[in-house]
Amino acid sequence: MEDIIDVYERPYARKRPVVCLDEKPLQFLGEVREPLPPMRPGAVEKIDAEYKRNGTCSIFAVVEPLTGHQHISVRERRTALDWAEEIRYLCDVMYPRAERIVLVMDNLNTHMLGSLHKRFKPDEAR
Repeated sequence: MEDIIDVYERPYARKRPVVCLDEKPLQFLGEVREPLPPMRPGAVEKIDAEYKRNGTCSIFAVVEPLTGHQHISVRERRTALDWAEEIRYLCDVMYPRAERIVLVMDNLNTHMLGSLHKRFKPDEAR
């Protein structure tokens, strides 16, 4: 934990941005029954706890804490190949002039160099 805190305390460096990447799966939920209108003035409508699942997606969030710069993308899944595509976008589109990107992320099994090699040719993966 101290290592991560040290990274966040680094001064801003445009050529070496500190960037956080995380992803989250989401469900799209729908109503099974129509909500009941308020029973009396000032009361809230009554919503049934039962729901219908209308699919899922994964949200990838990239945040540069020292500048507040952020990027959100939505994908059908969060596979190793999806992660690799997000890393390519980060390097080629968001920070093409960076000498090095300091990337902070969790230790999900797809967050490996092998994921880049699964998706790209060796020169690009590197």
